[in-house]
Amino acid sequence: MSSIKVIIVEDSRLARNELKELIKNHVELEVIGEAENVDTAYQMITEMRPDLIFLDINMPEKDGFELLEMLEDVPVTVFTTAFDEYAIKSFEYNALDYLLKPINQNRFADAVEKVKTKLAGSNTAREATVIEYLNENSQIFIKDGEKCWLVKIGEVFLFEIVGNYTRVYFKDCKPLIYKSLNQIEERLPQHLFFRANRQQVVNLQYIKSVDNWFNGKLKATMNNGSEVEISRRQSALFKEMLSL
Repeated sequence: MSSIKVIIVEDSRLARNELKELIKNHVELEVIGEAENVDTAYQMITEMRPDLIFLDINMPEKDGFELLEMLEDVPVTVFTTAFDEYAIKSFEYNALDYLLKPINQNRFADAVEKVKTKLAGSNTAREATVIEYLNENSQIFIKDGEKCWLVKIGEVFLFEIVGNYTRVYFKDCKPLIYKSLNQIEERLPQHLFFRANRQQVVNLQYIKSVDNWFNGKLKATMNNGSEVEISRRQSALFKEMLSL
């Protein structure tokens, strides 16, 4: 595996130095940047596109969760925090790992192994240039009330308009995000997602069956049994796309 590019996001200089000392024991990790606040981190991550971020949760002005909300494509994330284990587990996020301060060397090594396994399992490498579209392995951060998730785009089976916002369906979850469906759709991988109607975008991989419906429409049945109506106009595009 090529080197894993790392950005440290931590407001404490001492904590950043401690992380760098731990990183020295892992030659596969390459620190390409450090940020002491969210705004600087956002700029660095957007421009430098790291493979991994070590992210402190509790920072002044904006916290680590706010940073993740700002990012369109979230790198592999390992939280570094002084929060106790039970507080951390109250968040329903899918961060790869979290490290409690002061960070134990063996515990850090375990986190690095998880990172290596995750990155090795991804079939899409991060590139230095800005990518116009997300891919199925891209992660998005979702925060709805007190609950937080890091979700792979490929795990989302449905996006649905709710007023001016969008509901995201994955596994048994359906949180609301404060972006329009049009904003989201323009960055989704076009080979994977399809605009079924004015209200919904579906993940083609999660469609179990498609049946003829009224007035030239189609009805898609998803793997979980839910049904999505494909409008007459989009039905024609759907048939053409799949050569039906």
